[in-house]
Amino acid sequence: MKKGPVTIKDLAAELNISPSTVSRALANNPLVKLSTRREVQRLAKEQNYQPNFTALSLKSSKTKTLGIIIPDIVHEFFGLVIRGIEDFAYNKGYNVIICSTHEMYQREVMVTKALLNGRVDGIMACISKESQNYDHFKEIVSRNIPLVFFDCICEEIDSHRVIIDDFHAGGEVAKHLIKTGSKKPAFLGGPKNLSIIKDRLAGFKSTFESAGIVIPDSNVIHCDSGNFEDGREAARNFKLDELDSLFATTDMLAIGAIKTFKESGVRIPDDVSVIGFSNWSVSEIYEPALTTVNQPGYEMGFKSAELLIQQIEGDEVKPFETHILPTSLEARESTGSSDS
Repeated sequence: MKKGPVTIKDLAAELNISPSTVSRALANNPLVKLSTRREVQRLAKEQNYQPNFTALSLKSSKTKTLGIIIPDIVHEFFGLVIRGIEDFAYNKGYNVIICSTHEMYQREVMVTKALLNGRVDGIMACISKESQNYDHFKEIVSRNIPLVFFDCICEEIDSHRVIIDDFHAGGEVAKHLIKTGSKKPAFLGGPKNLSIIKDRLAGFKSTFESAGIVIPDSNVIHCDSGNFEDGREAARNFKLDELDSLFATTDMLAIGAIKTFKESGVRIPDDVSVIGFSNWSVSEIYEPALTTVNQPGYEMGFKSAELLIQQIEGDEVKPFETHILPTSLEARESTGSSDS
């Protein structure tokens, strides 16, 4: 019995035909008789033949492989993004390589170089919170490799982008809190250098200011990350008599803050209303159920893959597109309302 994977030459020898005929038959080339095509494809399935993608990529200069760079692989939002990317990519015959930076700049540089050395056909990236130098992404562009940014983007590089309108989302949060009676709003966000955090805060503050309410600097706190423990710790730094509502830029920040508030005897939402961001599954089952902004992760991944593959397969250069996906507010018990 032959050791190792079955090759085109093995199939050709078995059927007593040329390797080139086998190759054409596997590609369903109509120049090969239908009966021969069927016989080759039957044997390939029977022998569990798998194409040699390395050889194919050397021949065509394409690997049919896409790279994904994300800050956190366990984050529920990014899980949805990955699912959307995979669904579109696999349907188009592409494989994906997923790289997590753990929100670290140096790891982002490292995985970018690894993907470039692996000769991927294109890359989709969400930048890490530490990133302020983008030379590694500029190298992708200089090599003429298609690049799409999603969620946290790089403004310095021209590319396709798939985002939400964070300014608008922050404004919608403020509108909901104003409607529920908030007069002393507070904001709890991730790193202040991230554009998505800046835009959510700007939309939030602007809408309250339009209603005649100015948010004092003491009611704006930024954290190193958007996790539960950061929410727990940051909530201790608010003066409880100076706020009646809180907008946290992730659901886990919001839930961490609620946990600390409860331990201090604060009633949610009677004393403080709380809104999160992303609509993780935990937000609906937590007590009280968390009002949150629904962020379309699956749709973001699906559209990112679509734009990337269009670049890879397109014959003509098209203008870069910034695709803005809609968000919606999921009103639940933490703001004392079931209507948005």
